[in-house]
Amino acid sequence: MNKISKDMLIGELIQVDIGIVPILMSAGMHCIGCPSAQGESLEEAAFVHGIDADALVDTINEYLEKKAANA
Repeated sequence: MNKISKDMLIGELIQVDIGIVPILMSAGMHCIGCPSAQGESLEEAAFVHGIDADALVDTINEYLEKKAANA
């Protein structure tokens, strides 16, 4: 199972699992498709949007763990 970290780029996260996009969008990151967002780290994007990066990492990793368990 892949685990993500807050230093990963948004573009890398999407390559890990496209299902991460709705998680980011529901957290308030509505600019996922923006070319400049692809080169930002999750931590940078979270900071800009006033989101707790550690909590977001936990949410994404929980999603990935559940998906792997159901595979």
